[in-house]
Amino acid sequence: MAEEENFEEIVEEDDEKLPFAKAEVVRLMKENLDDDKMIRERVKVEMNIFLGEVLKNVCKQLNEYPYTTIEYEMLKESIYPYTNIERINQEKERILLHLEAIKADCNALAMDVQRTLKLKDVAEEDTFASFSINEEDEDEEE
Repeated sequence: MAEEENFEEIVEEDDEKLPFAKAEVVRLMKENLDDDKMIRERVKVEMNIFLGEVLKNVCKQLNEYPYTTIEYEMLKESIYPYTNIERINQEKERILLHLEAIKADCNALAMDVQRTLKLKDVAEEDTFASFSINEEDEDEEE
């Protein structure tokens, strides 16, 4: 409990350093959470910091464009990972399933190759053995 009190004291000092108005972040959180949810102070602060980090990351990506004016299309491209995370995760899952299928096909092909080569090795030995027996028989007959 003392840790929470210390954190709250530090938070009051850090309120000025938060990237966004805390009340606005809390209001948005409450709008999107169930009515029965309570938000701890630390969560409010960390959400504010997180949103600030997201903003910094998007701005870094926007800075990579060589243009002096930031256009809407640039913004859309920069925020794509944040706005389409569900689609990105679905695509990741689809790719992983496809890779598993490829892996299973490769394993099946490897087993076929091993079985086929083993059979050929045995057949070649038999053929070699039958040739050498036939040659010995021919030598004896002459």
